[in-house]
Amino acid sequence: MGSKDFLEKCKKIVVDYFNSRADKTDKKQIAEDDVFVVWYCKSLQNHKALLSTTASDGMYYEITHNGDKQETYVDAYKKWENFVVK
Repeated sequence: MGSKDFLEKCKKIVVDYFNSRADKTDKKQIAEDDVFVVWYCKSLQNHKALLSTTASDGMYYEITHNGDKQETYVDAYKKWENFVVK
């Protein structure tokens, strides 16, 4: 799988995940244009990307593709807060 194919797959995964879990009373659905890549890396046959969406839900997604097993893993996270420690 090439980088472009992987990132397209990631965006589709995030859209499907969000739209299947969004509160129906919010009447909010997203499209692939609402998903953006924060970070991406390819090493040998493996890919990893961090993605988020334009939805104000504080979620981000870590998606990893294991090229040896042809498996893709998804971690969905909620950002609780951001603060500085000096």
